[in-house]
Formats: sequence, C-alpha cells, structure tokens
Amino acid sequence: MSSSVRQQKVSRLIQKELSDIFQQDKRGILNHAFISIAEVRISPDLGIVKVYISMMLQKDKPAMLERLNSHKGEIRKQLGNRIRNQVRIIPELIFYIDEVEEKAMRLDQLIDSLNIPPADPENKE
Repeated sequence: MSSSVRQQKVSRLIQKELSDIFQQDKRGILNHAFISIAEVRISPDLGIVKVYISMMLQKDKPAMLERLNSHKGEIRKQLGNRIRNQVRIIPELIFYIDEVEEKAMRLDQLIDSLNIPPADPENKE
C-alpha cells in the first residue's frame, strides 16, 4: 500500500511532534514511563492517524494504552498547537501497541534455544 508524498510528510511531522510531546510530558500523562513512537500511519484524507507505540520497558502495556486513550484529547490539543500551521485538520489519534520488537526478541530467544549440532567438516557434500 503506497502513500502519497503528502501523507508521508504529515506522518513524519506527527511522529516527530508526538515524540516531543511524550518526551516533555508536562502534564504527567505517561507517569514517567519510557515509550516511543514506532510508526505513524495516516489515512488518505489526513483525518485519522494510527500511532504505534513501543513500550519495551513497560510492565503493564494495556494499562498504559488505556492511559493514553483517556488523555487522547489533551494529546491531540498539544499536537494541534504544534502543527496547526502545517495542516488544515488536526487528525484523530488512534493508539496501538507495537509488538514488532517483542516478536523479534522472542524469535531470537527461540533461535538461541535451539540445539543444533555443529556441521561435520569431513562429510562435505
């Protein structure tokens, strides 16, 4: 699925600004948790943004996602204050937990746990 140049630019802008908002976290929304924006996908009409959040060090990820969703209006308002001169409509935010890194770590653990005997150097075929 390809996206337009405008979608890509707005996605990068939103990712940068949301990262800054979460890093500063003046209102204590994140409760000093370390999260990062893994990916931002925006709809073709630029009205809906899917934000994939990486929470590697977070123990209770669903609770943090619920906390973000309960403060979605404040986050959107802060985002609007930052990007209002670049976009016509401040998009709706939808937060998702990004599990790509965790799946990769599980695959690494599985591969490490495999008991593969070394290849016999004399029996080359």
